[in-house]
Amino acid sequence: MSYCSHGAGSLQAGALKPARHRGSRRAVHRLAHNDPVNDLAPLLTPEGRALLDEVRGTAPADELAVATRLRRSHPAELVSAAIGQARLRQRAVAKFGAEDAERMFFTPNGVEQSTRASVATYRAERLRALGVTSVADLCCGIGGDAIALARAGIRVLAVDRDPPTAAAARANAGALGLGELIEVREDDVTQVSTDGYDAVFVDPARRGGRGRIFDPEAYSPPLSWAVEAARAAPHAALKVAPGIPHEAVPGDAEAEWISDGGDVKEAVLWFGTRPGAVRATLLPGPRTLLGTGLPDPQVRPVGRYLYEPDGAVIRAHLVAEVAEELNGGLIDPTIAYVTSDERHETPYASAYEITDQLPFNVKKLKALLREREVGILTVKKRGSAVEPEELRRKALPKGQGSKAATVFLTRVAGAPTMLIGAPAV
Repeated sequence: MSYCSHGAGSLQAGALKPARHRGSRRAVHRLAHNDPVNDLAPLLTPEGRALLDEVRGTAPADELAVATRLRRSHPAELVSAAIGQARLRQRAVAKFGAEDAERMFFTPNGVEQSTRASVATYRAERLRALGVTSVADLCCGIGGDAIALARAGIRVLAVDRDPPTAAAARANAGALGLGELIEVREDDVTQVSTDGYDAVFVDPARRGGRGRIFDPEAYSPPLSWAVEAARAAPHAALKVAPGIPHEAVPGDAEAEWISDGGDVKEAVLWFGTRPGAVRATLLPGPRTLLGTGLPDPQVRPVGRYLYEPDGAVIRAHLVAEVAEELNGGLIDPTIAYVTSDERHETPYASAYEITDQLPFNVKKLKALLREREVGILTVKKRGSAVEPEELRRKALPKGQGSKAATVFLTRVAGAPTMLIGAPAV
C-alpha cells in the first residue's frame, strides 16, 4: 500500500469546487492527474509566470472578466490554471503571509492541510535547538514544514507520493530560494531510507474520502508505522490531530499541544527529548507550560474571577497546573473553567470578572441585559447543549444598548448555570 498524499489536488480554477462527474471518484481523481492543465510546468514557464503576475490579487467577482480578456492572447487552460493558482495564493495568505504566499505554488488540499508558518517555524527552531542539522520530512505536502526547516539552516529530504504535490513542494523550494537545502522526492514514504538524517518528521494524512480521520491507525501512514520510523532516528517529531487520546501516546514520546492566537492547531509527538513529558505551547511567544503530574483541582464556589484556559492547556490535560498558578479551583469537576477570588496575570488562560450567577433561565437573562443596557453580547459555553447564537437571538433586547457583556453557559456543581461578566482589565 502506498502512503501519504494529503496535499493532492487539481491546480486549475475549477478544482476549488469539485465538478459533477458521472464516473467514480477514482476516475475523477485519475482525470485530474492526467490532465496536462494540472501540471505545474506551464505555470513555471515565462508565459505562465507572467500570467500569474497579471492575475495577482484578482477579486472573485472579477475572475470571469479577467479570464475572458486573457484568453484572447493566451491558451484557455493556462489562464484557468493561473486564476486558480491566484485564488489559492489568496487563501494561503492567512497561513504563510502575503510575501511568501504570492510566490508559492499550491494545491487546494495543500492550502487547507499545510502547517501554519508560525507553527512550522516554532517546530523547526526546536529541532535546531536539539542540534539537528538534517531532517527527513515524510509526507511533506506542498513543503510548508520543509521551508521552515530550511530557513532554520536544516538540510531537508522532503518526500510525498503525489506528483502534483511533490511538484508544488519543489517549486516552492525554488521560489523561496531554498532549493539547495531542500531535496524533494516523489516516492512512497515507507520505501525511503532515513539513514544518515539527524531527525525524522512525519505528517500523516488525516483526511479521507469522508472527511477527518480520528483513529490514529487509519492515518496514512498509520501512527504505528510513524512511531517505528521515529524510534529509528536520533530525534523525531510526529504531527497528529489535537484530539488524539492521551492513552494513544507512546510511553517513550513527549506529547505537545500547540495553539496559535488561541486556536489549537496540532499535537506533536516528540522522540529523543523527554519521554513521558506533556506540554502546552502557546504562540506567538512561545510560552510553554510543562505538566507536573498534579491531581485534578478541587471544586469550589464561583469567585470574583473566571479563567478560561487556552485550548492547548485543556487538550494537554494541564488545567490543574493553571489552577495552582491562579490559586483557584474548578466550578464543576467536569468543566475546564477555573475560578478564583484573585486577579492573576497568566498567558495560559483568559480572565473574566463575574458580576452575576444565575440558574439557566432565558427570561431572567433577558431582563438583566435590558436593565444593564447591554447591546453587545458574547456567549461562551462549556457543558451546555444550548447554541450561543440561539441564546443571543432570544435574550438580547431589541432596543440594543451600548454596553457589552459576556455570558458563560455552563454547569456549576452539576447545575445548569449562567455566569455573566466581562473580560478582566
